Amino acid sequence: MDKLRKYQDIVIGYLNEQAQIIPANLPDIESHVIVDRENNHFQLLQTGWQESKYIFTVVMHFDIKEEKVWFQRNITEHDAVDVLMERGVAKEDIVLGFRPPFARAYSGFATA
Repeated sequence: MDKLRKYQDIVIGYLNEQAQIIPANLPDIESHVIVDRENNHFQLLQTGWQESKYIFTVVMHFDIKEEKVWFQRNITEHDAVDVLMERGVAKEDIVLGFRPPFARAYSGFATA
C-alpha cells in the first residue's frame, strides 16, 4: 500500500471512531465524517440542536499535502497526533497546521 493511501485510511479510521463518541451534554447531536480522498480533505462534523441553539461544528479537520498529514483542527480532549503516530503516521510526516509557520520549527513535527 502506498503512503498516501495508508495515511488516508489511518485518518479516516480515526475520524470514524471519534464519530461514535456521543457528547454527554449533547445527546441530540449527529456526527458526520466527511471524506474527500481525491483532494485529501477529512473532517468530523457535528450538527443538531442543543435546546434552541443550532449546532454546526467542525470538530476535527485533516488534510494530506505532499504525503504529509496536516492537522488543522481538533476541539476534543483527545490527542489525535499520538493516535496517528501509534497507527503508523511518521512524526516527520505530521504538520501542525493550526500553529503559525514560524512556530512549527519548534514543535518537533514537520514544518510543511
